[in-house]
Amino acid sequence: MGQYHIGEAIKSFVETSKLKNGIKSVQIETVWADLMGSTISRYTEKIEIFNKKLFITTYVGPLKNELHYQKSLIIQRINEVMGEDTITEVVIK
Repeated sequence: MGQYHIGEAIKSFVETSKLKNGIKSVQIETVWADLMGSTISRYTEKIEIFNKKLFITTYVGPLKNELHYQKSLIIQRINEVMGEDTITEVVIK
């Protein structure tokens, strides 16, 4: 067994564990208001990631419509912030 820095060990653990999607969801939630604005953030109920799909839950009809038209922009912004291709698809519920 080789020596690892603590940061490398944690990153390796997260990449191979089932916690990866949950951690990425929390990271996205923390920057969601900065990415999309406070109004959209306020009316977004839940954000989840599963198999590189971002699931956005909102009960506001006009917001669902607006988010539908911004799917490619959402993917681009999130991937820029995360520094990798975290999201490939957006699903609005």
